Amino acid sequence: MPELTLADLTRILRAAGGEDDPETLQGDILDVPFTDLGYDSLAMLETVSRIEREFDLSLPDDLVPEMPTPRIALDTINSRLRAAA
Repeated sequence: MPELTLADLTRILRAAGGEDDPETLQGDILDVPFTDLGYDSLAMLETVSRIEREFDLSLPDDLVPEMPTPRIALDTINSRLRAAA
């Protein structure tokens, strides 16, 4: 069963946000809001779109506001991955 890891999420966030500096998204970011990390709703929609393609998963657009932090995003997406398996 595939699982979205924090490493996967940070890689996808960097790509979706056009960020290629490996120093970004370092440290304990699990509970830091995406907005504080510099990712707006448009970047998050792109992130979700990339996750859908990479993990062959369909996620509703209205799910984005329900995932304000990386921890909640990981929990939510992995829950949906388990349900789809």
